[in-house]
Amino acid sequence: MAKWGEGDPRWIVEERPDATNVNNWHWTEKNACQWSQDKLKELFVNLVIQGDSVKCKVTEFEKCEGEAVANNRKGKLIFFYEWNLVLKWVLEDSGEETIAGKINIPNLSEENDVSEVDIEITLKDSTDKGEAVKHFLHTKGKDTIREKLVQYVLSLKEEFSKGMILPKKESMNEKISNMTSGFDAKMHMNTVVESNSQKLGYKITTTTVKQQQKFQCRAEEFYNMFTSTEMVQAFTKGPVKLDAKKNGKFELFGGNIHGEFVELSPSKIVQSWRCKQWPAEHYSKVTLEINEKNDHTEVKLTQTGVPSNEADTTKENWERYYWDAIKRTFGFGYFM
Repeated sequence: MAKWGEGDPRWIVEERPDATNVNNWHWTEKNACQWSQDKLKELFVNLVIQGDSVKCKVTEFEKCEGEAVANNRKGKLIFFYEWNLVLKWVLEDSGEETIAGKINIPNLSEENDVSEVDIEITLKDSTDKGEAVKHFLHTKGKDTIREKLVQYVLSLKEEFSKGMILPKKESMNEKISNMTSGFDAKMHMNTVVESNSQKLGYKITTTTVKQQQKFQCRAEEFYNMFTSTEMVQAFTKGPVKLDAKKNGKFELFGGNIHGEFVELSPSKIVQSWRCKQWPAEHYSKVTLEINEKNDHTEVKLTQTGVPSNEADTTKENWERYYWDAIKRTFGFGYFM
């Protein structure tokens, strides 16, 4: 038995002022649905959009459907949100003619940057004046709408999440760090390998890497580990580029690992995958077979076309930067 003060710090209750969720080790989830609905209504209802001698006002929400949650795992915050919004607007001081319409925002989610969110302006009754107002909202009014969407996302990450990361005794005022801020250069997948740029036209000796892992999660959850931008950013601890669809590109670990998706299904993920230091234009084929069992999910990795002199390093890096990182970040490797 460890002496007093020498135990695993994850289990030392006195390290936490309130003895709750020691060292933020456990996965905690906070439902942000009602808070989000209230915040969106606060931001948009009675919002005035004006310019070019046009003054429109958002009068109410016709639809505010979706969900939002904030998760804390080992001191990292991960946010998921998806909203389908429909706002009603009206032109103020329009005289006897009533000019009104709707603003449709169908895809506000963490998977899309706010600049990429669709905003559709519709008009109740088409008239010359009404079309002019619609054109203004479409060309210039969208900027005001996007500013409010950005405020919602920032509030979710900064205002709503307060208190989710509990302070340690030695750092009561520690600030929440964004999981995507900065990138640790040490996280490169192949830092131990030194290879010069080589031209095509010669034979590359390759081999196959095979591994098998068990995860304490559902198959769907593991699938999300490789297809959700937020989830991949969480376990890689850095920004990623990810377009999870057939022929969609991906780029991880500062561009050191990149390629494209060849096949995507809940039970299998196939990627054309390469490391930046490999011979130019040489790609391996990664196949992940996902098989859900009674109490865990089994994953089989088969990677063909790995340069023979990179095989050992590739195996180690799958273990360290994928499997171990996923288990540490989400707690998917701890069996009772």
